[in-house]
Amino acid sequence: RAFTAAGLLARLPMGMLGVSAVLMIAASRGSYALAGAVTATGLAATALAGPWTARLIDRHGQSRIAVPATALAALGSLALLLCVHYDAPAWTLFASYAATATTPNTGGMARARWAHLLRDDPAARHTANSFEQAADELCFMLGPVLATLLCTALFPEAGTAVAAALLLTGVLLFTAQRRTEPPVAPRDTASRSPLRLPGLPPLLLTFLATGAIFGSLEVVTIAYADHHGARSAAGGILALQAAGSCAAGLVHGLVRPAGTLVGRFRGRVAAMAALMPLPLLAATTDSLAVLAAALLLAGLATAPTMITGMGLVQSHTPPGQLNEGMTLAVTALLSGIAAGSATGGWAVDHLPTATAYAIPAAAAALALLITLLTTHHHRAHPAP
Repeated sequence: RAFTAAGLLARLPMGMLGVSAVLMIAASRGSYALAGAVTATGLAATALAGPWTARLIDRHGQSRIAVPATALAALGSLALLLCVHYDAPAWTLFASYAATATTPNTGGMARARWAHLLRDDPAARHTANSFEQAADELCFMLGPVLATLLCTALFPEAGTAVAAALLLTGVLLFTAQRRTEPPVAPRDTASRSPLRLPGLPPLLLTFLATGAIFGSLEVVTIAYADHHGARSAAGGILALQAAGSCAAGLVHGLVRPAGTLVGRFRGRVAAMAALMPLPLLAATTDSLAVLAAALLLAGLATAPTMITGMGLVQSHTPPGQLNEGMTLAVTALLSGIAAGSATGGWAVDHLPTATAYAIPAAAAALALLITLLTTHHHRAHPAP
């Protein structure tokens, strides 16, 4: 309970930082393209630095590495806030947000703890992994609401300031739980990168396309709400998509899995691709209520896809490299979010706002295509 509660606090900023940065920069500079490009740069930097941070955590332990890495990331967020507040040149925004790249993957560290504690109980690991994904979705559900409330009700920089404080506090409390921390991996088992493991690179491509869905959906939805004079409602609308995903993740954890991991993964990605065009159709109605309902439905396939995908990642990764392997998956996801944020920002500046919802729909179709072309070569894994 202790590391789970602390992990939730540390993960809440995941759903806050991107929305806070977009709202803060758009309010100050009047450009969603710039806001999307800045957040994309930060996510791309995190994608590059994340696996190295995770490898250090596997080699030296969560408590020794995660705290200084989080402190550096919090300083990057503070620098971004000051640069925006004092109207610094645009390049300083990119540099500041890139400095947040050392943020550790708290979700990966929590899953590594569950894998260690439940190493002899596959069924319990399935439930724990489903719970962790639902926790991620809960943070993505509450984070945008809190960020939007802070940025619109107080001042534009409030969301970033609170997110940085929560991140540092949560990681300090999480790493203080030494009793459940997994043992440090022997140096020889952590020497080879999991990227060289068979079957993992194709999975990362699907995570990349899935991230593009999330990144573009966030920027386009904020712009759509702003276009309809309801910027403060953007967080709540995004929260409904995460709420659908969270509910689906909890149900997924209660149902005994059937078939192979590969088969289930292909089915979940197909469902995500089928549901993601709904926001595009709903946006043409010019109704925020209809769009919110469509996002709720579209979110139903997200958590099951991520849970099954993370299960496949774990099945390909040695125990001593679990944090690095899962961080590589998150890295691919963040890279996709970066690309989706930049593409979504460009789309809302150059296309009708409703039409910009074609970006996440196309990304979902791409994820399905990649999955169908690559996973049929994988060895079928038995259900855990």
